[in-house]
Amino acid sequence: MTDYVHGYGDDEAARLRDQASVLAGLLHDDTRYPAGAQILEAGCGVGAQTVELVRRSPRASFVAIDRSAESLASAQLAVAARIGRRAAVRFTQADIDALPFEDGGFDHVFVCFVLEHLPDPVGSLRKLRRVLRPGGTITVIEGDHGSVLMYPDSAAARRAIDCQVRLQRAAGGDACIGRRLYALLAAAGFEGPSVSPRIAYADGGLPLWVEGFTRRTFTAMVAATRPAALEAGLISAAEFDAGIADLGRAAEPDGMLSYTFFKAVATR
Repeated sequence: MTDYVHGYGDDEAARLRDQASVLAGLLHDDTRYPAGAQILEAGCGVGAQTVELVRRSPRASFVAIDRSAESLASAQLAVAARIGRRAAVRFTQADIDALPFEDGGFDHVFVCFVLEHLPDPVGSLRKLRRVLRPGGTITVIEGDHGSVLMYPDSAAARRAIDCQVRLQRAAGGDACIGRRLYALLAAAGFEGPSVSPRIAYADGGLPLWVEGFTRRTFTAMVAATRPAALEAGLISAAEFDAGIADLGRAAEPDGMLSYTFFKAVATR
């Protein structure tokens, strides 16, 4: 797995929770697991998505894994605080590429905003397929930084966004992976991948989306790459700051930002 380009600080944890909250309906309303089902959440991070999954499937059982012990501790606290200590979630430190589970041990697998950080997403999906029972499903959600539309459009903002794309590529990941989900799942041996675009759209008539997505999710994510982008010599400080200012302009009452996520479901 690559280094996590967004970092593991408190600001990033807060951003992930803001992101999960504002996108909950868009990404998760059609994800439900039956009572008694065993679900593996691969790469749970700070538990932002775990909370949403458990809320929608309170009678299912979850195993949430992450390679970061610190993230797992945060995830456990988040679930306890927002769902309750009786939530059926077992947190386990593990890497997707070295899963400590038996073949076919899970009814469903859930992966959100993880493949973008993996150097070999097909290989990792094959490892997840191994622990999924025949007939079980995998759900994968990823974004695509190439899908951004904004008004007013801004070359400076696009250069700042591209810094994250380039940093992630240099680390072995792909910030534009959303468009590849069908091909990746098919190559990993899954049956019948079905992919749907989920468009996050914010304009002056949707102030909650402007605050929750444009400002606190997308702009915050791009802004956090500033130190790494400057250190790598990808952009000057003045250029980067101008780009972030222009993203802020898209959050004004006459501005607009649109971003496409992709959600795929396939069968073992």
